[in-house]
Amino acid sequence: MSNTLFEELQQRGFINQSSDMDAVRNLLDNGKIVAYLGSDPTGDSLHVGHLVPVMMMRWLQKYGHKPIALVGGATGRIGDPSGRDSGRPIMTEETLAKNIAGLKKSFSKFLKFDGTDNDALMVDNYDWMRGYSHLDFLAKYGMDFTVPRMLSMESVKKRLENGMTFLEFNYMTFQAVDFLTLYKEHNCVLQLCGADQWGNAIMGVELVRKKCGKEVYVLSTALITDANGNKIGKSAGNAIWVNEDKTSPYEYYQYFRNTPDDLVEKFLKIFTEIPLSEINELVKKQGAELNEVKKRLAFAATEIAHGTDAARAAEEAAAALFGGGANSANVPSIDFEMKSAMGILDFLTAIKLFDSKSEARRMVEQGGIQIDGEKITDKDYVIEPAESIMVQRGKKVFLKVIVK
Repeated sequence: MSNTLFEELQQRGFINQSSDMDAVRNLLDNGKIVAYLGSDPTGDSLHVGHLVPVMMMRWLQKYGHKPIALVGGATGRIGDPSGRDSGRPIMTEETLAKNIAGLKKSFSKFLKFDGTDNDALMVDNYDWMRGYSHLDFLAKYGMDFTVPRMLSMESVKKRLENGMTFLEFNYMTFQAVDFLTLYKEHNCVLQLCGADQWGNAIMGVELVRKKCGKEVYVLSTALITDANGNKIGKSAGNAIWVNEDKTSPYEYYQYFRNTPDDLVEKFLKIFTEIPLSEINELVKKQGAELNEVKKRLAFAATEIAHGTDAARAAEEAAAALFGGGANSANVPSIDFEMKSAMGILDFLTAIKLFDSKSEARRMVEQGGIQIDGEKITDKDYVIEPAESIMVQRGKKVFLKVIVK
């Protein structure tokens, strides 16, 4: 590696804030440490909005440090108030189990769990939190958290305006105990987190100091937003999922292929492992050449999440649809039972390309729908059954309907 790890992270734009920047730089660049990143099972897959700290953890492992991926089986039962104006719904045990399995699959795409010296470790905080009764927890940790300190956190201040529950108020104490537990059991001295987790993470630093008289640290990353400035996430309705059963490799590729021009450099540095020297040359390109850079970005990001074969298949599918030529077999597809002719609006809603007929009608009348390459503008158009039907919505969304 030509850079130290801290320089690599800094130049790629990962670093937002630290509890002690000089100490963290020294930890990352001298010797090997254990660091952890937590994710609550609010969904059954990570999404692109989660990946900044995940990619930072990946870089730590590449430089020889040991990562711990924590899945919040306990904290997920409470609900994190950070960045929210309402409480999270309580999930069933079945949903939690499904989501935890999905998150483990996602983490495995970015971290190596291969038995080597610095292989990643997967833990679930429910394994230690379920051993406490309410009285046990209060007796052991109740004196370590003061109400004024907890009320000073931005995540709490915002939720207080909307009726924060006592359940949510406990969230930061659980996360603090996570850091303490991982410090005691694995000598974990660094927590990575998104900027919205800063207050929760700092509580862990303070708890370790009180209980053990030792210093541990936090390193946060900036949040990734979409073209409208909204945080990318499931609740915002704009998530691009990591697991292929929720977002296909082709759709994942297309997300990065369609990166806005002003975000190309940022995405190259964060979501790929292309060397910085090469990125500095790539971002000099303009006009038509910038489209080739976006293709490079899309391939490199998809290769990390889905492997080389899937990235190549997505690239070929995009070439077939947009440039003519290669095999389009890797375009997202669905099986659909169609025994007789259907009106275009019924068809588009039945294949779930639109939520309502009124939404489908607007798109048809605006010329935004193509069926097998033919633009359809008549809302009364009738589609006849065929072996397969290629549907295009707008310029970038394709769906192959395989008729059964």
